Amino acid sequence: MVLIGMPGAGKSTLGVLLAKELALDFVDTDVLIQLRESKTLQEIMDESDYLNLRRIEGEVIADADLPNHVIATGGSVVYSEEGMANLQRFGPVVFLNCSADELRRRIHNYESRGIAKAPGQSFEELFAERQALYRKYADITVDCDGRDLQQVLDRVLVGLKALN
Repeated sequence: MVLIGMPGAGKSTLGVLLAKELALDFVDTDVLIQLRESKTLQEIMDESDYLNLRRIEGEVIADADLPNHVIATGGSVVYSEEGMANLQRFGPVVFLNCSADELRRRIHNYESRGIAKAPGQSFEELFAERQALYRKYADITVDCDGRDLQQVLDRVLVGLKALN
């Protein structure tokens, strides 16, 4: 199973809970990138640019072999068609959909979080750009606004049962 969505949507937090619930391993692809590069995402962007981070992310996920995992992805994973095609082999893609307002409440370190965005691109512009891509790849969409972690977890599990 693959979790996609904007930074702050809860992919990593929910992923750990889903892995326990479904008796699967858990991996965060941002950590795989950081391990490969021996740098944080922000350091990668500071030393080059956001397109280099997206390129590295695409390579890491295209090469990933992660059966029996809940996979929490970086928010920019959907820019790599090859990477997404690879990830889709490991189960349904779940889009954790939060409104821009909800994400703003959750993210307080937008400028230093290592978010792969164009210089000067506002959060709202990035949000709008990515929404269509998330919807394109999603097998299941779970709206997260106004729901706590347990409610979102329950919605994902219901969505998985509906697919089977």
